[in-house]
Amino acid sequence: MRCPKIIADTREVFSGIPAMLESMAELEVKQIPVGDYILSERVAVERKRAEDFLDSLIRKKIFEQVTRLRNAYEKPVLVIEDEGLFSRNIDRRAIYGAIASLLTDYDIPVIRTRDAEETSFILYAIAAREQFKKKRDVALRGKKPNMSLKERQQFLVEGLPDVSSILAKRLLFHFGTVRNVMMAGMEELMEVEGIGKKKAMKITEVMDAEWED
Repeated sequence: MRCPKIIADTREVFSGIPAMLESMAELEVKQIPVGDYILSERVAVERKRAEDFLDSLIRKKIFEQVTRLRNAYEKPVLVIEDEGLFSRNIDRRAIYGAIASLLTDYDIPVIRTRDAEETSFILYAIAAREQFKKKRDVALRGKKPNMSLKERQQFLVEGLPDVSSILAKRLLFHFGTVRNVMMAGMEELMEVEGIGKKKAMKITEVMDAEWED
């Protein structure tokens, strides 16, 4: 029996889902720039427990997160897990309004699951359909069609280790071009707000390491 490949972010290990997926799929766990699970070159999933979704909603972070996901992948998906979505003292209309906005304004499908096990089955089903029926590969960064030049420049820089969309814009503003960003040394990178020695080391390591087939 063929197994689809699924890439899971390192932070998801404690959820128990990667352990469940190991019996069904070819699983790879690594740090992912955007999202929690990559199921094909066009599908990436952001998973949130209900409590985490509510926290992100209160802090107004959820829309920034899904925007990054949508900018990186053609078919982003949000999974909200467990039954605690209405367990806190938050107006139901605000919760439903946020979900409606995700569906209609951001074009993000929202899937509700009961628990980690159900989430793992959903992830497996999507990965299998994408890879076996649609013949799509798995890629850390998706193929986002119809990007403007500015969006493509930012997309390239966001591929560097620990570089968010905000940091990518700072790098491009500071260095002027993608080529200049990629050619910058550690000391030059550290001139940009938000890049310390550790992050600069990670970036230069990626740029200087020899490719091994």
